[in-house]
Amino acid sequence: MRMKDYDNTTVVVTGASKGIGNEIARQYANQGAKVIIADIHPAKKDFLFEFIHTDVSNLDSVKNLFTEIGKRYDRLDILINNAGISLFYPFESLTIENWDKVINTNLRSIFLCSQSALPLMKTNGGKIINIASTRAFMSEANTEAYSASKGGIIALTHALAVTLSKYKIQVNSISPGWIETGNYDALRKEDHAQHLSNRVGKPIDIAKACLFLTSPDNDFINGSNLTIDGGITVKMIYEE
Repeated sequence: MRMKDYDNTTVVVTGASKGIGNEIARQYANQGAKVIIADIHPAKKDFLFEFIHTDVSNLDSVKNLFTEIGKRYDRLDILINNAGISLFYPFESLTIENWDKVINTNLRSIFLCSQSALPLMKTNGGKIINIASTRAFMSEANTEAYSASKGGIIALTHALAVTLSKYKIQVNSISPGWIETGNYDALRKEDHAQHLSNRVGKPIDIAKACLFLTSPDNDFINGSNLTIDGGITVKMIYEE
């Protein structure tokens, strides 16, 4: 059943050709929103979405995205900064080029998209959600660029929330834990058992959080980070 909670709402989801972003876009469309997918990779043709080819790390490409949205709709209500890459390199051989690739795609993109979206949001207010990661708080070896980018997203989120509050724009972030975007049925019992919720996360878990944070009923949660990880990061783990 198609809901209409987001009728007359224009939503941009970056990096939404697949994975978590695609599920987020799909859930907004199912609730009546006009949804634009902005991605460097082509999206499958789907009557639910529009697609605008965008390199979120490139200023000219981002400006073109929001110029086009302005022409089509003359407004933007919700921006989901979801685009990101998970690339891990041995620290001792991590090149500046690879560092920049991760930082520019994951962190710089949020600055570029949020700044370029601002003229479309100023008049009516809006909501921005930035997708961070639990890796902002905990790490594995050789994840320096990725972890730095995700930690930066959380800091950028609360800074933007302060700056943009005068325009009635709320800015929050979501830190997913293990969200399986591949073959969920192939996961082991041990994978699910690591979580207090006794299961690995799904893209719909993040999409539901986006719908909650951007609901017209939410005018109070602002500058916050919501961790969605099935409780895995609160566990104390000792080697036995």
